[in-house]
Amino acid sequence: MSNNSDPTTNPSQPMLYQIRVKGHLGREWADWFEGLAITLEEDGDTLLTGPVVDQAALHGLLKKVRDLGLPLVSVCPLEPGSSAKLGTGQADQ
Repeated sequence: MSNNSDPTTNPSQPMLYQIRVKGHLGREWADWFEGLAITLEEDGDTLLTGPVVDQAALHGLLKKVRDLGLPLVSVCPLEPGSSAKLGTGQADQ
């Protein structure tokens, strides 16, 4: 186990995450998902993208996905400041 810290991350800054679930959510769920951007994909998936303050908050979001009964497809951390592909479908439909 390494004790080296990653110089590119700042522990005081929230991490960006992209959570992919099966099924479409309406934009009215944005507040429940703590303001994460909701992007509807053409393949029927929904992307929830945005900052998550810590691991406890991430687990809370994942519990909400579970509570809705939506199948979780993936959880991906995004590079800070990257212009990562945040979704290819229609946003906020």
